[in-house]
Amino acid sequence: AAAGQERSGPAALALLGPAPGAPCCPHGPALLFVKTSQGKEEGRRFYACSACRDRKDCNFFQWEDEKVSEARLAAREEYNRSQQPFFTHRQNVDRYKNFVLLPLSKRRFCQECQQLLLPAEWKKHSDHQFLCDITTAQLKSPSQLLYPLENKKTNAQYLFADRSCQFLLNLLIDLGFRRVLSVGTPRLHEMIQSKASQEEEFNVKSLLLDIDFRYSQFYTEDEFCHYNMFNHHFFGGETACETCRKFLCEENGERVIMVTDPPFGGLVEALASSFKKLMAMWRETEKEGHDNREMPVFWIFPYFFESRILDFFPSFSMMDYQVDYDNHALYKHGKTGRRQSPVRIFTNLTPSMIVLPEEEGYRFCTVCQRYVSSGNQHCEICNSCTSKDGRRWKHCVLCKKCVKPSWFHCNNCKCCTLEKHSCEKSDSGCFVCGKAGHKRSACPSLSRS
Repeated sequence: AAAGQERSGPAALALLGPAPGAPCCPHGPALLFVKTSQGKEEGRRFYACSACRDRKDCNFFQWEDEKVSEARLAAREEYNRSQQPFFTHRQNVDRYKNFVLLPLSKRRFCQECQQLLLPAEWKKHSDHQFLCDITTAQLKSPSQLLYPLENKKTNAQYLFADRSCQFLLNLLIDLGFRRVLSVGTPRLHEMIQSKASQEEEFNVKSLLLDIDFRYSQFYTEDEFCHYNMFNHHFFGGETACETCRKFLCEENGERVIMVTDPPFGGLVEALASSFKKLMAMWRETEKEGHDNREMPVFWIFPYFFESRILDFFPSFSMMDYQVDYDNHALYKHGKTGRRQSPVRIFTNLTPSMIVLPEEEGYRFCTVCQRYVSSGNQHCEICNSCTSKDGRRWKHCVLCKKCVKPSWFHCNNCKCCTLEKHSCEKSDSGCFVCGKAGHKRSACPSLSRS
């Protein structure tokens, strides 16, 4: 994959980021990468798709210094056009208006095409599987009507469980936020939209930015923007970008927060770049007083990315709340040990403001001034509640830090690690088991597991 995992090693890919005049694929402007090797000069730079890390999903590739012929450029533009949705957002909005006027018996949804159907289109989809009698409640909950796109690296639509979604919304309301920029959080967006349509006193608004264009069938241009969070690309152009800017600047930019739940296989550097641009968009809309402030953010991501996120956002801190998902086999609430969800909330808000539910096993640490998991015991030596995964961690005097309870100090490695490990890992060997002669993709350990 062109946009491989960010890690140091014998050979790694470095993301150089968005570049002016970058070529485009169906997912918008490509990102610039370079392959680096230890002790060697940088390799040749190249462009690759911003959203897809697997070239089977998008095979766009171009060397930075490559001369592309006019014929090839024209063919690429034609291909990019052919990959765009059949209907525009405006057409989908008009189709929705006609769809809701239909009697229940004539409301059909094509499961194969993932499309609301008008009666004139039934014949064209006659050999497809239908859902019939689509209710208003189903239309208000499109994330449950649509099939989740579960490509872990591109879409990864693991949808918040009701417990986590309701907790997030209650927390946002308690903190006084009235506008939510929902970046890749369709279920939170639809919960806000649904409550707003049902409860007169509910005064929270949401704008959904998502790469999944299927949501344009259910939301107007003021409620949804087709957006790629890996390259900050609005597919609707300046009009969609202005919709986002206008949403951020309402009430002089006050009481707005960005909540984002990116694919966990995505490049943190690319995501951070886009989020900084959205935060800058908020800052630019302010008339006064916000020059040195950051737009409030909830970035929902696994705890093992903490150091990477803090590299880009030093003002962020990680909360202990475990976010769980309906359609993920492992990320479920109530599991123990390694089975519990590793997904956390990273935020630039003051930690003491984030109140976590005591009935779910969270308590307030008066020393750290934040809510922590009940198993996260305060370490007097580190002077912090150090656990990341909900278990009680132990302090290693030699490492001068707390480590996982299953780790032991290895005198050969001079650090704490798993008891059964290989001390003599070769840089040129397998990234999984450390043995020479094969790479990670062909590791016997993986095939056995």
